[in-house]
Amino acid sequence: MTGVGFGAFVRRAHDAGRLVVQPRMGMSSPDLMRAGLLATRNATATTVGTITLDSYTRVGDLESAQLAVLEGVALNGYPIVSHETATTLRVLDGIHGAGFPVQVRHGSAAPQHIFRALMSVGLDASEGGPVSYCLPYGRVPLRESVAHWAASCELLAGLRESGAEPHLETFGGCVLGQLCPPSLLVAVSFLEALFFRRHGIRSISLSYAQQTDPGQDAEAVAALRSLCERYLPDTEWHVVVYAYMGLYPETEEGAYRLLGKAAELAVASGSERLIVKTVAESRRIPTVAENVAALEYAATVAGRTARAPLEGAGTQTYAEASALVNAVLELDDDLGAALLTAFAEGRLDVPYCLHPDNAGFSRSYIDADGRLRWADIGKMPLNGIADVRPAQAITSAGLLESLSYVRRSYDRYGPGDTRAAEPAHP
Repeated sequence: MTGVGFGAFVRRAHDAGRLVVQPRMGMSSPDLMRAGLLATRNATATTVGTITLDSYTRVGDLESAQLAVLEGVALNGYPIVSHETATTLRVLDGIHGAGFPVQVRHGSAAPQHIFRALMSVGLDASEGGPVSYCLPYGRVPLRESVAHWAASCELLAGLRESGAEPHLETFGGCVLGQLCPPSLLVAVSFLEALFFRRHGIRSISLSYAQQTDPGQDAEAVAALRSLCERYLPDTEWHVVVYAYMGLYPETEEGAYRLLGKAAELAVASGSERLIVKTVAESRRIPTVAENVAALEYAATVAGRTARAPLEGAGTQTYAEASALVNAVLELDDDLGAALLTAFAEGRLDVPYCLHPDNAGFSRSYIDADGRLRWADIGKMPLNGIADVRPAQAITSAGLLESLSYVRRSYDRYGPGDTRAAEPAHP
């Protein structure tokens, strides 16, 4: 099942002028999981498949996952470790291959068991990172996550001995998903990519999640690409944009309009892949049909959007992200040790993140123009670089209002407004 690797498939599509679109789909039933992969492959779009894992597997509670499989209890994802290898091989049979790579998505700070399971069925693409799958998701110490991810990268990199080119995607550009100024998202996404590279992975994608302002997002992707060109010249890499990960619009028009903006951002910025969201995101887990509709709508918007990438190195976002990256790299030749020191000293500090290993001094806000700004940079090395604009103390009500900013912005237009998105299937 090796064939053309995940990264090479995406590169080939991009060179042909096509954006690769991808759902975040995972069902515990093998039959439903197979049906979801088939529907994704057969969508009118250039797609790759996704197997998203369940929460028990993510946190290593394999006993509960196994019990659910034995009792036929539905989970919120596919328990790849608990299903028999033969079962997952049947799920993939005739679907996964050179023309349709499949990525396993999981959310684990200790993914060795997951990587072993996906490798056993011929898969070689996954995602995450030592920072991004630790700080937002629980209380696993950052030191443990870094060690787990170093071992996991090296485990996956071993596939190269059999002729495969394993692929990892950073989740750093999605840290907390919202209210994080783009420069920090860019820095963490890039640092995780460099961590992967130093632990043997040579095919990498770097994530960036759509935020509150399209212009600022375009600057962020340009900055991310510039850092890759500078530091990863010997690596096969591409950028993956995520449709907005915070509170999603509640109206169909608002949801499609926001997804359309994500597709436009991906193509215009020169990005190669897009993770979609659906009209159902604000209410429930989407159906397979809703995922397919989102994939096809994003592909339609992508097809009528022209590439217009910015010069990455001349922006405010690049200046901040580069300063953060350089401040980490100068700490230690061992990037894992450097990341630990950076968070311990507050050189990296995620706003509103409550993890014990996050300093918690930084604060951000949405300005009147819709851009994410620093209200407090804490101890991050951004003095004289960042445009810090102290805001009033953020109350719980103010934070909730900020969290719903994108939802309100995209839902406020009525169906007759020319700025509202057309439905995917008229």
